[in-house]
Amino acid sequence: MDKIKAIVRIANTDLDGNKGIYNALRKIKGISFMFSNAICNYLDMDKNKKAGVLSEKEIKDIENLIENPKDFPNWLLNRRKDYDTGENLHLISSKLRLTKEFDIKRLKKLKSYKGLRHSLGLTVRGQKTRSHFRKGRSIGVQKKKLQQQKKDGEEKKEDRKGGKK
Repeated sequence: MDKIKAIVRIANTDLDGNKGIYNALRKIKGISFMFSNAICNYLDMDKNKKAGVLSEKEIKDIENLIENPKDFPNWLLNRRKDYDTGENLHLISSKLRLTKEFDIKRLKKLKSYKGLRHSLGLTVRGQKTRSHFRKGRSIGVQKKKLQQQKKDGEEKKEDRKGGKK
């Protein structure tokens, strides 16, 4: 029996070799549980087979299928009708992150409703904001800060009085 590799590199991502191939593929950004399942079914792989046991040929087959998922249905891809090309694409890792950033920048530049919401740091998809999404914003009066400001102000006044005499 072959030795299990601790780390397997697929699509520029380090995967845990002790996990099953189905769960290991899900750690790649842009590959969901459905896409991972489709890869395993298309290549006739056992989903519970350890990722560390995969041969070089199997790893190359997986990478080729991730880069060119032409045989998968369009609803399974994560970027249908791309804004620039109009093609159906499936993006992973850094390409996915960059395209998302460029899309948000384009919306901000156009000053669309979604772009304005992004630039203001508010919710974009119609959620209520009265009771949630308060993290990182100051709400109400914080007594500790006010007391500290008063102390700082009093010390400055005393310094001024001391300087006049």
